[in-house]
Amino acid sequence: MFGFVRARLAILAILLAAGAFATPAWAQQKAPAASLDATVEDLVVANRVLANQQVLDAYGHVSVRDPRDPNHFLMGRNLAPALVTSADIVTYDFDGKPIGAPANFTHFLERFLHGEIYRARPDVMAIVHSHSPAVIPFGDSTVALQPMYHMASFLSPGVPVFEIRKAGGNSTNMLISNGTLGKALAATLADKNVALMRGHGDVVVASSLPMAVFRAVYTETNARLELQAIGIGGPITFLNKDEGTKAMAVIEQIHTRAWELWKRDALQQINAGK
Repeated sequence: MFGFVRARLAILAILLAAGAFATPAWAQQKAPAASLDATVEDLVVANRVLANQQVLDAYGHVSVRDPRDPNHFLMGRNLAPALVTSADIVTYDFDGKPIGAPANFTHFLERFLHGEIYRARPDVMAIVHSHSPAVIPFGDSTVALQPMYHMASFLSPGVPVFEIRKAGGNSTNMLISNGTLGKALAATLADKNVALMRGHGDVVVASSLPMAVFRAVYTETNARLELQAIGIGGPITFLNKDEGTKAMAVIEQIHTRAWELWKRDALQQINAGK
């Protein structure tokens, strides 16, 4: 009897080693679809959150790298962010070409901004481009945007300013409407988290969609606070490099608290048809 059991166990071990009980290919193919559904839902939520937080209004956009293919990204069609639904999400390649989008969809002129940053930065998983108002003065002046407090510590590595005239001459329409300008913006951003765009707005990147939303919100908040401090007058004490690095490490651990709150409120609005 014991010899029979040992024989059965030996056969079972051989089958396991050979992968006889591995997940079949058809079942393995379901994982990306589930991941895609969750990513699309979060992208719709991100559009609503950024509108609620007054970072985006009728303009601006947010994207996320495609979980099925790192050489593609997802973004809403040419639509005000607060109106974006899952049916409006389009897949793009890094050249800004839509993949499988309905023929009647129009597309953001500045999709090249997203494609070229994703191409240049494999670490970036999400991007927000906004015209958030308090940020504009820092892109148009010689005053640097610097971290006022720990919530904006992601600014501590520095915030470069993109000057479109250097890449496109003196008579552009200020939009990142082709790959050449997108590459130039990506080069200005380099390895930083935020870049300002003179006469236009900013671009914010992160390793996740919740973090990109967090940074976009607190970039605007920090800009307002810095403008207030400038109005008060006198020297301003910003976070130093070490404080910024340590505060960023803490924010990495706690930023989803904000996302969970914002997502709850956004889903309630969406489900209520607001």
